[in-house]
Amino acid sequence: MRRGFSLARLFAILIKEFVQMRRDRMTFALMIGVPVMQLLLFGFAINSDPRRLPTAIHIADDSVYARSIGAALLNSDYFDIVAIAKTPQEAERMLDEGDVAFAITIPVNFARDLIRGQTPEVLLQADASDPAASSIALGAVSELSTAALKDDLVGPLANRANKPAFSVVIQRRYNPEGITQYNIVPGLIAVILTMTMVIVTAMAMARVHEKETKVNLLAMPAHPLEVMLGKIFPYVVVGYIQATLVILGARYIFHVPMFGSLVLLAAVAGIFIAANLALGFTFSTIAKSQLQAMQMTVFFLLPSILLSGFMFPFRGMPRWAQYLGEILPNTHFLRIVRGILLKGNGPAEIWPNVWPLLIFLFGVGLIAMLRYRRTLD
Repeated sequence: MRRGFSLARLFAILIKEFVQMRRDRMTFALMIGVPVMQLLLFGFAINSDPRRLPTAIHIADDSVYARSIGAALLNSDYFDIVAIAKTPQEAERMLDEGDVAFAITIPVNFARDLIRGQTPEVLLQADASDPAASSIALGAVSELSTAALKDDLVGPLANRANKPAFSVVIQRRYNPEGITQYNIVPGLIAVILTMTMVIVTAMAMARVHEKETKVNLLAMPAHPLEVMLGKIFPYVVVGYIQATLVILGARYIFHVPMFGSLVLLAAVAGIFIAANLALGFTFSTIAKSQLQAMQMTVFFLLPSILLSGFMFPFRGMPRWAQYLGEILPNTHFLRIVRGILLKGNGPAEIWPNVWPLLIFLFGVGLIAMLRYRRTLD
């Protein structure tokens, strides 16, 4: 018999749902955690105007004018002198390895040419593989040539105090035209692999836990390591197919230059894929349902995209956000991909970002094996 609408029954159903929500503590925590994390990341960590960018300087002319330029750089809001290079080659090596964003060289005979009335040149090499991180700082360089030596140009040189005393030659390395696609498209390899590998593995294993198929799985005399490897290996192949499609699109659609070894990139991509799959497997051992597995992956994907340097300059974030970003595999793989394709980096240059991936892989894999339940409860 059909009954009419009842506020009492509606109230009972509402109470039941709130009780169920209270019991599902993980889902409730993620419902609160995701918006709080978005608020903190977008409010504090995201900065499209990076300042205090790491800079290496090589001073080949030991003069008061060269030291004044160095002091002006120290006082600048955009440059942070973190290394004094002994040779121009050392400064370029720091730039290649990503240790600094800028390398500034003050040449020999800088003071002599200045006193003679000539306009000496200061070389500024910028890592333009991320145009957004360097463009604003490069725009501030024009003020340097006018203000840096204002207090030193006295006497016979006083007539040069109100105009640029030297010129700054800017070399945009690795992406001289500042094409955004050269930075974004290689980074898509990391983002796509992270999204698909973590989500697919977490959902697939959570689905096994929900259905009766786990009974058959537990009936097999299989070690947790065997189960994990057997479950994730097919997705390794899928990951390589995805990476290949992005590489082909980058080369033939967006014409991204590829100076490094694709074989080396493929080898490191295998480590990155395995790390994400192991993480997805770990999520599945914690989640009690596919919904929880999906929520946990979203909680991981947000910082992976926002704190890795894919969308926003990594060095523009506050220190605490950079420390969090260093934990994420996305951050290191982004540097590896861009380093190999745009800079032609080899094993020695990418190793500082390879070993964190290995540690992440073994750490997460160990957690997954320890948490893998060999019972139905």
